[in-house]
Amino acid sequence: MSALETVVVEPELEHTSTVIWLHGLGASGHDFEPVVPMLECPNTRFVFPHAPEMPVTINMGMVMPAWYDIKTLDWEDEEREDEASIRKSEGFVIELLMKEHERGISYDKIVLAGFSQGGALALHAGVRYPHSLAGMMILSAYQLLADSYAKEAADANRETPIFFGHGVYDDMVPVMLGRAALESMVDAGNPCEWNGYRMGHEVNLDELMRIKEWLNDLFNE
Repeated sequence: MSALETVVVEPELEHTSTVIWLHGLGASGHDFEPVVPMLECPNTRFVFPHAPEMPVTINMGMVMPAWYDIKTLDWEDEEREDEASIRKSEGFVIELLMKEHERGISYDKIVLAGFSQGGALALHAGVRYPHSLAGMMILSAYQLLADSYAKEAADANRETPIFFGHGVYDDMVPVMLGRAALESMVDAGNPCEWNGYRMGHEVNLDELMRIKEWLNDLFNE
């Protein structure tokens, strides 16, 4: 498994924490790079990986940056997301987490974040990771392979804080799917925060300001 290329924004001050942030379908690691100054986390290293390129079935098989293949637009179809590519990308995320740990950052100072498809993968990988993370930030996303959660969830992350943010007018990932992911994690015992915003499938300034507060609270405990 070859390592992913990444966009990295180094901290202004001593490196004491890290955010690994996964972009959405068809985007790149540069997608959220511009928001880093707004978040005012001077001791935090931000790592934005580029997803591997693969054919995406719902886009007529076009090759594009994707964390996994999506086979149908039907949210009710249990075969909608391709498990093999999900598992492969989960391995990439684990590699990124391990690299940050090897740099001297304890796992409880690492946040795993993502938007849309990247948020779904961040939640999937984070709850299964065997070392306790600082938190997970799940933006405009949903739960992958929900049926396997009960047997695969790691005890280490059953109490990890999870931030959920979603646009109430999202016509790409319906807000009810974000709420379903939230409810699953609340039922599992995770301390969760839900934030709904008057927006579509995007991130707005209000959400970024709440993310700033949330990250600073986590890293400055």
